[in-house]
This record gives sequence, C-alpha cells and structure tokens, in this order.
Amino acid sequence: MNIFVIILIPAALVLLGWSTLKSREKTKQSLKVAKGMFLNVGGEIFGLLLLVALFFTLVPQGAIESLLGGANIFLSSLYGAMIGTVLILPKFVALPLAADLIKQGAHIVVAAGFITTLTMVGFATFPIEIEHFGKKYTLVRNVFSFIFAILVALGMMVML
Repeated sequence: MNIFVIILIPAALVLLGWSTLKSREKTKQSLKVAKGMFLNVGGEIFGLLLLVALFFTLVPQGAIESLLGGANIFLSSLYGAMIGTVLILPKFVALPLAADLIKQGAHIVVAAGFITTLTMVGFATFPIEIEHFGKKYTLVRNVFSFIFAILVALGMMVML
C-alpha cells in the first residue's frame, strides 16, 4: 500500500461517518446508488483486466521488449503511439497496463507515447467525431494530437 491509500481509506471512512451523522437516510440512499453503479461497471472492469492479463499471458516478454523497448527509441515510441491510437481503454486500466509494459521491457518513453495517444487520439471514435464535428476538423485534430503525443514522448526522452 502506498501513502495515498493509507490516507484516502481512513479519510473516506471518516467522511462516511460524518455523512451518516448528518443524514442517515441520504447516506443510505447514496450508498445504494454507489453500489448500483459499481455493479454496473464492475463486470466491464473485470473483463478489461482479464483481457490485459490474457494479453500478457499470450504475448512473450521478448516480443514486448523487442518491439517497444528496442535500441531505436523513436521507432519504439511510434509503435507505442500507434497502439494507443487504436485502443479505447479507461485510464484506470491503461495506466497499470503501461506500468506492466515497462516491467516487461518497454521503454518509459514508449509508455508516455502510448498513454498520450490513448488519451488524445481517437481512431476508434473517428466516425462519431466526423458525424459531430466534420471530417476536416476530426482529421486535423487527430493528426495534430498524434504529432503532439510523439513530441510529449520525445520530451520524456530528453528529460530522462
């Protein structure tokens, strides 16, 4: 456990107690809503974590290390950025995935490119964006986002 967990759990319990003292009925209702929300997304979260575990089971460590941790950091960063471009993952799954990629031999610069493109570039959501914002805007936004994501990754390389 890290310091944030050690601080946040007692803080949440204290605030829950305070909320209960203030209004027992509202707290009970809020906990029911929170339970329902957790049960709705719990299956999806579990499924995503299973897919990540399956990925690391099926893909040999050498493949990750050679593709995302090779001597050519720029090329490896492009690979990581391209992977991040086509995936749709919630950040609470993507960040541990990036940490595991680093543990498996990927360079930290690659992880930075992966996370940045995952956040900024929406290849999978391209059709929806075109529908709402138009083709030209969507294309320009995604191209510039990809370029800036690569610049962020390269900036990480310079800083490290």
